Amino acid sequence: MDDDAILITQLNDFIFCPASIYFHQLYGGMDNMLFQDKSQIDGKNAHKAVENGVYSSRKNILQGISVYSEKYNLMGKIDLYDGDKAELIERKKKIKTIYDGYVFQIYAQFFALIDMGYKVDKLFLYSMDDNKKYEIPLPCDNLPMFHKFEQTIMDMRNFKLDNFVQTNIQKCEHCIYAPACDRVQNDIGQRY
Repeated sequence: MDDDAILITQLNDFIFCPASIYFHQLYGGMDNMLFQDKSQIDGKNAHKAVENGVYSSRKNILQGISVYSEKYNLMGKIDLYDGDKAELIERKKKIKTIYDGYVFQIYAQFFALIDMGYKVDKLFLYSMDDNKKYEIPLPCDNLPMFHKFEQTIMDMRNFKLDNFVQTNIQKCEHCIYAPACDRVQNDIGQRY
């Protein structure tokens, strides 16, 4: 990657597998049914109310707005921001584990809103299927995670697909792009 703006959703993708960003862009114009699995389609459908701006009619709730962080050159959309409570909420279909990528996405949204002049006092991940809300410490309250966030952005900017080999076969087993990918390496050092 280079100094172009990074999409906020790519932070989670990069942590899962940097090659997935390439394949996501490659397949981006195709019908999702051709390459996405059921959980990804369900997750996308769960966000439709926010994307269409019909989740809430309250004036203090911003939903699905585009945001940009000048400091980190990140862009994307937020799910929900409650202006009265100064709370930012990232919704997920079902949260079983709070992955670093989820935290990095909400950090990116946080910094974008701050750069745009909004006040954000609390961050939450919301699991829609089981109606659970998880408070995420602000970056200043979790410095190790904040440093990992910044390091991931640097790693993304310096990433070269040609040099990448995926050594975590478990990630490949859960990747919708695995059939088209040549980046996986087996235990004896050979590419599949």
